[in-house]
Amino acid sequence: MEIKGFHLSYCSNIHPGESWKATFENLKKYIPEIKERLEVDKPFGIGLRLSHEASLLLEKPEQLAEFKKWLESENAYVFTLNGFPYGDFHRTTVKDQVHFPDWTTKDRRDYTIRSFKILAELLPEGMDGGISTSPISYRHWFKSETELNAGMEVATKHLLEVVAELAEIKKQTGKSLHLDIEPEPDGILENSDEMLWLFSDWLLPIGKPWLAEKLDISEEQAEEVLKEHIQVCYDVCHFAIVYEKPADTFTKFEKAGIKIGKIQISAALRVLIPHEPAARDLLKVNLLPFEESTYLHQVVAKRKDGTLNSYSDLPEALKILDQTEEEEWRIHFHVPVFLDNYGALASTQDQISIVLNEILKNPSLTNHLEVETYTWEVLPEDTRLSLGESISRELAWVIEKLN
Repeated sequence: MEIKGFHLSYCSNIHPGESWKATFENLKKYIPEIKERLEVDKPFGIGLRLSHEASLLLEKPEQLAEFKKWLESENAYVFTLNGFPYGDFHRTTVKDQVHFPDWTTKDRRDYTIRSFKILAELLPEGMDGGISTSPISYRHWFKSETELNAGMEVATKHLLEVVAELAEIKKQTGKSLHLDIEPEPDGILENSDEMLWLFSDWLLPIGKPWLAEKLDISEEQAEEVLKEHIQVCYDVCHFAIVYEKPADTFTKFEKAGIKIGKIQISAALRVLIPHEPAARDLLKVNLLPFEESTYLHQVVAKRKDGTLNSYSDLPEALKILDQTEEEEWRIHFHVPVFLDNYGALASTQDQISIVLNEILKNPSLTNHLEVETYTWEVLPEDTRLSLGESISRELAWVIEKLN
């Protein structure tokens, strides 16, 4: 739905199911309920999570036609896709496999191009559309700088091939589509400096001459094309975990001419480490329900001197909780955005408020907002509501903040 000039939705990766049938059934079940709960009578935006499996079916003309007809009947529209998880994302062990296949593979490239062709068919006239994607790969899969550089070279070529497709789609349809790369802890790109590095060391030096020749344009025009079609997905949870200040990050991207295609509204767990051994024991007890086997829950710790230390998953951090000198942990666990604490635990909800204030002051930063809490099934039981109620409550909280 459009609020204050922003297209707002929730990401449908909250719903289990990889097939198009399961995806469509969830949309048909929950979109009407959420609209009713929020009393929405204007067009309702959808943030569609489309797996590789689902995309293979939805690209078929008869399936697209059926989906378009349903969207029209529900007064709904699709403006953004989540193309980060390629395969299974619920009720299985995902962990680092959320990055597989990564951008070093043709599978990731082909799935992304297919998804963009679907989005071009669904996107209403006069709107830009985006697809969020993996931050290239999982950094711990690369054992040396040589391996990393080789992987980056292949990934860059695949990204540029997507850009060329998007330039052609714009030429044919007039629709501007962008690939929104989503930094996250332990991705090859996990902060703003690494996002800048992607552009300065890889995309621009390789992409300008390649796109200039491919599209028969100047290198200056090639840079404009590249920066139109590759943007950033700013996940509030992820940037909060690495302790970045939103205003500083937004300024950095603006100076580099890098656009933010989408802001994912999400909150991380946050804990202050107590000094007393008994209090640390209690903190460990409170964190144990969040130690689950489905997703990676990276921890970034802050020391007294301001330096950071990372753990690849929560169990690794809990092992040293009784002896650490770290003062604060931020944990990659997408907790509901409408709560600022979970008993003895807190969240980074305040970062969402700061981000929303920033975009209200400067609406040109982005016009795509997507609530992304996907961990409802693995949350401790006392924090759960019915799914329809949970989604509605999250959107209502954001709408209130924007208004």
